[in-house]
Amino acid sequence: MRLTAYTDYALRTLIYLATHRDRLVTISEIADVHGISKNHLMKVVHQLGLTGMVETVRGRNGGLLLKREPVDINIGTVVRNTETDFNMAECFDPSGNQCLYSPACALKDVLQTATTAYLGELDKVTLASLVGEPRPDKKKALSPIRVHPRTRKEPTAA
Repeated sequence: MRLTAYTDYALRTLIYLATHRDRLVTISEIADVHGISKNHLMKVVHQLGLTGMVETVRGRNGGLLLKREPVDINIGTVVRNTETDFNMAECFDPSGNQCLYSPACALKDVLQTATTAYLGELDKVTLASLVGEPRPDKKKALSPIRVHPRTRKEPTAA
């Protein structure tokens, strides 16, 4: 299973906001740090705002900040909110299933079990655990993530 770029950008945005909670962060800043499209990131941030995870402050000195505490942001929920589907194979979509083996195939059950386990593991993770904040039931935090800006490679003239 591979996450879409949309989900990847959502997770990067949340991690960046969690590691910069002392100030407002701009979409341009996040896009520049990660070397990603500002326009695409605007769509991601809009959805994160609709889900109540991110607050946007408009205006000249505006920006973004986490609306909820990192410990209250579940990564499984983020992935479910940002991925379009979890159809691992053609047979998962009844409207487009042309597979001859579907009536007697055990692979679909195996893939469904794997997908459920995958999401179950993500459900155990919070944004706080990704950025090194201590969990209430643990005494020591993970090492915090250090974000280093990427340098964009400009296209070379042919």
